[in-house]
Amino acid sequence: MARLQDAVYDYLNATLETDMTKTILITGTSSGYGKATAEHFLSRGWNVLATMRRPDPSLFGGTSRLRVLPLDVTSPDSIASLFESAGPIDVLVNNAGLGGVGAFEAMPMTLIRQLIETNTIGVMAMCRAVIPQMRERRSGTIINVTSSVALGEFPLAAAYTATKQAIEGFSASLAHELGYFGVRVKLVEPGYAPTTRFGANALVPVSELLPGGYADFAQPILESFAHPALTTTESDVAEAIWQAVHDTENQRRFPAGADALALAQAR
Repeated sequence: MARLQDAVYDYLNATLETDMTKTILITGTSSGYGKATAEHFLSRGWNVLATMRRPDPSLFGGTSRLRVLPLDVTSPDSIASLFESAGPIDVLVNNAGLGGVGAFEAMPMTLIRQLIETNTIGVMAMCRAVIPQMRERRSGTIINVTSSVALGEFPLAAAYTATKQAIEGFSASLAHELGYFGVRVKLVEPGYAPTTRFGANALVPVSELLPGGYADFAQPILESFAHPALTTTESDVAEAIWQAVHDTENQRRFPAGADALALAQAR
């Protein structure tokens, strides 16, 4: 028994030491899922590169294992500058995104393009930037954070859903390409989290995107969002990302939160 206990202790200690040498890069860490994920991995001994448009180190406690760096995922120059200074990356978490809720008819094309530039092309650009080093090392993990809109059908979110569904398909294909080189691609699908800044991150308030008779249609939908039966927390998403990084069973999709899990089970 003593030998077994020693072996378990040695294994756990070795795992912890291995994790402590690893580096994770997370986009969109100023609040919400990104911030919670950065704190989650920091608490478990990882080196964390926390990126945001306007870096604010005061958002986190002081530690030498944290670097807060500027990043705009829609800017090629910003991405290039980040990877010049970041060093080797073991895990990339594409979390940065914008919200967009309202009648599709009322959404200006400028808004739709902004959603696509951030939620879809921005993710692809970050993947493209990190893949060469992971391919050369034949190791690494890419986590793309999408949404529970990929698990069900949600009205008033057509353009937003399109940006997230695109990343679902992109990730599924990319996983096959990179699997040959020992690089893994995972999806984390968060549910609705009332405590995040999803509404604040919307480029245009929903009230401005409900013309004509859409307001009557939208009222019960918006009321249900105000009083949801099941929700997601930031810690749910951070834990799902942790599980995805440490997955050993080749699972690709990780629903996060009680509502997302319910939708996944109902499919």
